[in-house]
Amino acid sequence: MMAQVPEDGTLLPLMEEFYTIQGEGYNTGKAAYFIRLGGCDVGCHWCDVKESWDADMHPLTAADEIVQHASKYPSKAIVVTGGEPLIYNLGYLTAQLQKSGLKTFIETSGAYPLSGSWDWICLSPKKFKAPVQQVADKADELKVIVFNKSDFAFAEHNALMVSDKCKLYLQPEWSKAKEMTPLIVEYVMNNPKWEISLQTHKYLNIP
Repeated sequence: MMAQVPEDGTLLPLMEEFYTIQGEGYNTGKAAYFIRLGGCDVGCHWCDVKESWDADMHPLTAADEIVQHASKYPSKAIVVTGGEPLIYNLGYLTAQLQKSGLKTFIETSGAYPLSGSWDWICLSPKKFKAPVQQVADKADELKVIVFNKSDFAFAEHNALMVSDKCKLYLQPEWSKAKEMTPLIVEYVMNNPKWEISLQTHKYLNIP
């Protein structure tokens, strides 16, 4: 479900915001402030934040207030995630973050057109709702979650959509990591254009 959010993006359904260490993908290990927006209709059955799906459960919060909170921390890296953040117009939020000297990162399924100004775009496509080409064209990083063997073919399909400069990652789904990680290791050794991403924040027991 999606809340009645102003089209100008000055109010956004904020599920949570927290300062932590980026756990996945290209920017693993770096301090970052996370802004998690509520609302998603992609519906991954293995989603570990299903409470983010219903935007009406999360208070509409002024984007200016979100920026003020983000500005208080030492890291300049701000990650906007969800849910599916591109359901909303993120132009105002990213403009204000960048005016404050902060770097804007997004994690998205790419199911909706791109809005906002981004320093880094992580595309994590889902089978349930294919990414739009506009997002794939601008992706800096493609991160495909591997839940079963068929996801390798899905990963290759999505790799054809992104640019040659896009970093390619395969990441085991947490509940299937013991089973899938050896397969990913073998796949990456045979297909070295791919790299392995792990959910290091779960090993570190941090958000």
